[in-house]
Amino acid sequence: MIHDLRHIRAFLAAARIGNFTRAAAELHISQSAFTVQIRQLEDALGVTLFDRSKRRIALTAAGRDVLVPLERILLDAEAVVMQTRQLIGLRRGVVRIAALPSLAAELLPLTIHEFRQLYPGIMVEIRDVVAESVVDSVRREDVDFGIGTRMRMDREITGSPLLEDRLCAFAPLGHLLTRRDSVNLRDLVRHPLILTARDSSVRDILDRALRSEKLLLSPAFEVNYMSTAIGMVRAGLGIAVLPEAAVGAEKIHEVRRLLISRPSLSRRIEIIRRKDRSLSSAAGKMIEILKQRIR
Repeated sequence: MIHDLRHIRAFLAAARIGNFTRAAAELHISQSAFTVQIRQLEDALGVTLFDRSKRRIALTAAGRDVLVPLERILLDAEAVVMQTRQLIGLRRGVVRIAALPSLAAELLPLTIHEFRQLYPGIMVEIRDVVAESVVDSVRREDVDFGIGTRMRMDREITGSPLLEDRLCAFAPLGHLLTRRDSVNLRDLVRHPLILTARDSSVRDILDRALRSEKLLLSPAFEVNYMSTAIGMVRAGLGIAVLPEAAVGAEKIHEVRRLLISRPSLSRRIEIIRRKDRSLSSAAGKMIEILKQRIR
């Protein structure tokens, strides 16, 4: 077995130059050390690579047979080293992220822009999926990490806090409730509500609160996308319950945001990872920038 790439470099230099002394000088080692490396390579391969005489050396038939394969091994190994250095140095690579659609739309774009300004050689891939799919993507190792809410504990998954995202009511301007700054859940359910689908983290939090308060609710509309919910609010079709971080200021046109009190509702947004996997340098830097932006 070949244990050291130096042996291959020594062999290739000797084959190209045709002289051990000059090959050793090119590699900046003594001739005796060079000769030892060639002998160790021959022992590892079980063949004689050079016919030696006082005046010259020449490749044996076995030496000619292994010349190209050993060149390929050295090139491949050096390519791996170069690629690894580029990944560690954040000069190339890919960061794959699974995130809740609301965060992918509002929080991530500016973070990615800042990241790409610093590391233009790193590509970023985003999967905007519901909470359960964020965790599933992390578990399957389809992504480096997730940004979302864990709806249940998982022994393979760990989460670190990123932000606390309050749930708010969004009502059309002129609605009776917009005379207040906040609304309680009992008053809210008396009005037509526009809710996200049952597999969303927002709906899960709301349904738990309704059960705790012993309130019944039959939503007027169920939608998959928060932008759809806001559009329906603008049209006067009802009041939407959405996370505060999901609706940027530019989307509040003709819509009033109200805090929900008694009980106050929020979702804990986390960086979600597999417990048994370390992050790449690029993924770690992305998380660092994300946390700085939130602070």
